[in-house]
Amino acid sequence: MSEPDTGIENVAAAFASIVDNIEHAVRGKRDAVELVVTAMLAGGHVLVEDLPGVGKTLVARALAASVHGSWARVQFTPDLLPSDLLGVSVWSDNGSGLDFRPGPVFRHLVLGDEINRASPKTQSALLEAMEEQQVSVDGITHPLPSPFLVIATQNPADLAGTYPLPENQLDRFMVRVHLGYPDSETEIDIIDRHLDGSIIEDLQPVCEVQQVLDLRRSVSSVYVAPALKVYVVELAEASRRHPSLAVGISPRASIAIVRAARVRAASRNRSHVVPDDVQWLLRPVLAHRLTVTPDAELAGTSTLDVLEDIVSQVPVPTARRRSGV
Repeated sequence: MSEPDTGIENVAAAFASIVDNIEHAVRGKRDAVELVVTAMLAGGHVLVEDLPGVGKTLVARALAASVHGSWARVQFTPDLLPSDLLGVSVWSDNGSGLDFRPGPVFRHLVLGDEINRASPKTQSALLEAMEEQQVSVDGITHPLPSPFLVIATQNPADLAGTYPLPENQLDRFMVRVHLGYPDSETEIDIIDRHLDGSIIEDLQPVCEVQQVLDLRRSVSSVYVAPALKVYVVELAEASRRHPSLAVGISPRASIAIVRAARVRAASRNRSHVVPDDVQWLLRPVLAHRLTVTPDAELAGTSTLDVLEDIVSQVPVPTARRRSGV
């Protein structure tokens, strides 16, 4: 395989720059931060799920501060309406008819804070936007800016006052990211950094929105061997046959993992995807898309348990297999 071209080298440098910048605010969570940036450069959306107070919103705000583009934060509440997200048509002052006043979704980056506290009707308002990068209001379609990224946070669904996201919306998030509690040393560092106020204000943009689009085009040149595509499809097919799953891996998920693997390879200054790229992404890209059967749930089986079982059944491509020998 040839050496990485200039475009791939630019992706690796920009990726590291964005991650490093976010890490000035989000300490000790480099893997999670890399997942968020990977999704952005792969054209996907991000769901950050964890307990309150561990930095979910901070990750989104740090990403917004690192990319010089428009962004909006929407606090999801039970009384939030779809029009509060998408916008509304109103009669113009000069009597020329209806004017459309766009909502906060018309930004490059939209932070949906505690998305599972809104009603299912409001949650579903994001479906068209996330899939087609457009919204339809009063029968008129309005395009969204490019790049467009939704980064949503949610508390665990068993907490009071939450509405679990439906499967079709979960499937639109490229990755689900968990942060978890920091270790003792990192938590002391976090306390020191936050004692004097918000550290987000100290972050400066390190990337323009046009650069994000250029990086995405460069990523599209990363080579994915046919055997790796077969491997992803075999994982998907195994999930659809698994007796403990009611909902398996969708074709959208198969596309997502290949796109994300391309970014992972480029971020490591490689012009080709290797099996380790796919392996690193399996849990964050696939686990939230699976739904166990009622019987499996009663038996205490989790989606991660099933995913591990599926991964153990499907052989990882080797150099011999990739070459077709």
